Amino acid sequence: MRPLFLCILLVACAVAAPALASDLLILQSSRSPVYSEALRGLRAAARTNEQPLVLSDYAEVDVQRLVREERPRLVVAVGDQALSACRKIREVPVVSMLSLSLSQKPQSDRVGGIAMVAPPERYLEVFSHLGAKRVGVLYDPKLSGLYLKRAAADAADYGITLTMEPVRHSRDLQGKLEKLKGEVDLLWLLPDSTVVTTVNMEALLLFSMTQGIPTVTFTGQYLRDGAAASLDVDPYDIGVQTGELVSSLLRNGTYQKIPVLDPRKVRLQVNDSVLRKLRLRLP
Repeated sequence: MRPLFLCILLVACAVAAPALASDLLILQSSRSPVYSEALRGLRAAARTNEQPLVLSDYAEVDVQRLVREERPRLVVAVGDQALSACRKIREVPVVSMLSLSLSQKPQSDRVGGIAMVAPPERYLEVFSHLGAKRVGVLYDPKLSGLYLKRAAADAADYGITLTMEPVRHSRDLQGKLEKLKGEVDLLWLLPDSTVVTTVNMEALLLFSMTQGIPTVTFTGQYLRDGAAASLDVDPYDIGVQTGELVSSLLRNGTYQKIPVLDPRKVRLQVNDSVLRKLRLRLP
């Protein structure tokens, strides 16, 4: 009877035992090549077992329930949709990458990751090299207020004055541009969805040309439309940086505050013809 009893006990324990938890639950907003490149970097830097899920493949995903069932040590949110889906998670920390909202809104101590915009000081360096002293920037306070607060704190060190015009609705942009006429010698564009729309981009770059001032943007795709320079982030290196943060948290404990870090690798791109026309140079 004793061997039979032990056998029954072992079977019962095996049935009752939960599945082995993964280190990471990776929530990917959609099947984007940019996200794939970032995940390639993450996997190169962090050797972990993972459970990936692409949210766009499903009509609806109960992320809270998924976390309770999978019991990961960390959740990695890739993109804004994924970070938004994680807003109610309390059981485990969330590490985000390639999400603009990470640096646009205050996060809890259990949410952090790698921001998606170049550090303000990198932009200020470019403005300084271009000889700009008065920099105009249009922004939605809800989306870019925190970032510009950092920029304003450092601007004086570069001899730069920021003229910041709040735009709370995209249709208000033209009136705000009128206020900047003759008051700035460079236009700075942030990845702010209220300001940077298809219609507004035409008005912004036209303003730049008619005023004879350079525009510095966050992506090289606007260089062909007349922007003078851009600071682009590197998705692969953001993935590597995220992987290093993940590895550190798994090694040292996920109970600590999760930091929000600036991307460390930024690429300067320029439109040589625009710079020549404005008689400007960048090293």
